[in-house]
Amino acid sequence: MKTYALIGAAGYIAPRHMRAMADTGGKLAVAYDPNDSVGIIDSHFPDAGFFTEFELFDRHVDRLRRRGSKIDYVAICSPNYLHDAHCRFALRTGIDAICEKPLALTPQIIDELAEIERDTGRRISTILQLRLHPAIIALRERFAKSKKRHKVELTYITSRGRWYHTSWKGDEAKSGGVATNIGVHFFDMLSFVFGSASRNEAHLREPDRAAGSLECERADVSWFLSLDRNDLPDSIKGKNTTYRSITVDGEEVEFSEGFTDLHTRSYEEIIAGRGFGLDEVRPSIDIVSTFRNAPTIKSNGVHAFAQRAMHR
Repeated sequence: MKTYALIGAAGYIAPRHMRAMADTGGKLAVAYDPNDSVGIIDSHFPDAGFFTEFELFDRHVDRLRRRGSKIDYVAICSPNYLHDAHCRFALRTGIDAICEKPLALTPQIIDELAEIERDTGRRISTILQLRLHPAIIALRERFAKSKKRHKVELTYITSRGRWYHTSWKGDEAKSGGVATNIGVHFFDMLSFVFGSASRNEAHLREPDRAAGSLECERADVSWFLSLDRNDLPDSIKGKNTTYRSITVDGEEVEFSEGFTDLHTRSYEEIIAGRGFGLDEVRPSIDIVSTFRNAPTIKSNGVHAFAQRAMHR
């Protein structure tokens, strides 16, 4: 049985980690969050310790270590800009880390984390759940040996309310912006299926939406991400709050199902020693970091959804 500590217990994604811990036969020993809306812990681990001050959490983890109560992993679900600091805490405490996406906001931070891995002998695994989705695995196998270039369009619209921009997620310095916060796992998926990106253009960069294009090894990609419900297709407005679509050479890739247990699958792989490490996460961080700092340019390849948004 694996034993866990959890940083960021009150966030949106933390329940998926708790469920993954429980589904894989694990135990949550202690959790930390500066906010105390963490009743979800009772659903899985009512005996877990909980702290709202990091220093007290740190002391408790140290006491567990000194008493011989080993913690195997620190699961990190904190705001994006704190991920690397909390990974450092785990590794320097002698514990492996499981970190939510994005692992870091810049490639430089990944280099620094690699040094700490070497210094401590501990490992950071990150959640790249789309690599475990059956439809995405099939897509990669289908195009792995393709000799032609493919045309890919990615559209992801997930409605968010006004709270989003009041929270840390609306602060680009803390979240990395829309492309990083809601798009990084899609960029990982694109590089996983079609190879690393050699060209990365920014066509639209706003607080609520982003669009650009990528030239991957085996595909030219046009993408659009949005938090604005007004960008939803008319056919689903008032019915659904999320729209995701990937087309390859005009053919829709069906992957709307199969998301619910991907964190559990991720934990299974990590426990088995097959987790995704720093080398796997680097391509997506390169993409979002380059996009964040690139000049916005006009192009004939602007995504159709982005064109409508720009002319609304």
